[in-house]
Amino acid sequence: MTKDQAHYPPVDPVSVGLRGRCPRCGEGALIEGLLRVKPKCGICGLDNSFADAGDGPAVFVILIIGFVVVGLALWLEVNYSPALSVHLILWIPLATVLSLTLLRALKGLMIALQYRNKAAEGRIDSD
Repeated sequence: MTKDQAHYPPVDPVSVGLRGRCPRCGEGALIEGLLRVKPKCGICGLDNSFADAGDGPAVFVILIIGFVVVGLALWLEVNYSPALSVHLILWIPLATVLSLTLLRALKGLMIALQYRNKAAEGRIDSD
């Protein structure tokens, strides 16, 4: 049994990841600012140096938001044929806000799953 298991009950990685919480205690913030991973949990002191989300969350965000925004833009164009300025005013802010929101959630999820599955070698000291 590792020290983490002895002191902290397991938390659901999906729940804490999507909420941007610490993957060990489920309480402290994992992400500070817009997308930067905190170096250390403020509650349990977990060192987040193991966290490396890479490009995984960005790829999923591009695919998901692209599908949603392009689909809605095509629907609007086919049904109402608005001016180009309407498309620009609607879709650029929507895509930006949705992308940043989803990127933050998916980054937290990826890091929580890394922690849960011990994806980083040497992350947890064994007894």
